[in-house]
Amino acid sequence: MKVDHERPRRLKRVIPIRVLIPNAITIAALCAGLTSVRLAIAGDYERAILAIVVAGVLDGIDGRVARLLKGASRFGAELDSLSDVTAFGVAPALVIYLWTLEHLPGVGWIVALAHAVCCALRLARFNANLDVTDQPHKKYGFLTGIPAPVGAGLTLSPMFLYYWLEPTRFTQYSEVGTAATAIVVGTVAFLMVSNLPTYSWKSVRIRPEYRIMALVGVALFAGALLSAPYMTLSLISVIYAATIPMAIVSYRKVRRQAAGTATPDSAAETGTAAAAAPPPSPDVP
Repeated sequence: MKVDHERPRRLKRVIPIRVLIPNAITIAALCAGLTSVRLAIAGDYERAILAIVVAGVLDGIDGRVARLLKGASRFGAELDSLSDVTAFGVAPALVIYLWTLEHLPGVGWIVALAHAVCCALRLARFNANLDVTDQPHKKYGFLTGIPAPVGAGLTLSPMFLYYWLEPTRFTQYSEVGTAATAIVVGTVAFLMVSNLPTYSWKSVRIRPEYRIMALVGVALFAGALLSAPYMTLSLISVIYAATIPMAIVSYRKVRRQAAGTATPDSAAETGTAAAAAPPPSPDVP
């Protein structure tokens, strides 16, 4: 009698569409960053800037969409970091190099490399600390260093300023401007890998009575970005740069307040424990 040993059927693993949507947005941000490089090679720098701005918008919503759809995953987190390295590390470095840093022989390419490398190091540090609970800056609602999308915007800020002032006949970008751009790019690269505390958007809380005013501000910002993009991006870059020293002062203030609050509690707990402890034995010196 022949016995037919049927192999058990393997259950096919099905991935819900809600998991794919955030990853698709991340891929779109990656494609926008790569497109900016192609546009810069073709000499279309304004559209190259626009492509990186689009990548920044997509990067800002993919995580929120993932949490909204409950589609967050470790794969999505790793994919997001790879997309950020390309869109906010490699792409801005190449765009700013082709735009002006190539006129600084040797030094310009090193500065561009510094931006891309520091962006990759920042994201690697972020991934390494995903499961670390003891993060002093994160504990008090701050970030460590400036985020990669913000770093890309600050690196491209000389281009924002140039295209904003171009209608006023400021069309000659001199060697001084190229050197100043190199200083800006190098400083931004340092800020991305630094241990300086910076503000986090996640810690921003809006009171209910200010909700309407916040929506009006968002509408005005969107209108300004569409009607005068380079002026708006230039002002945002300046305002964010001004918040960095403010964040350092705020972080120190929060730490002092936390230390002052923790000290009396610790002393009280120590006193209570000592009172509750039994008296020492006569045999103990």
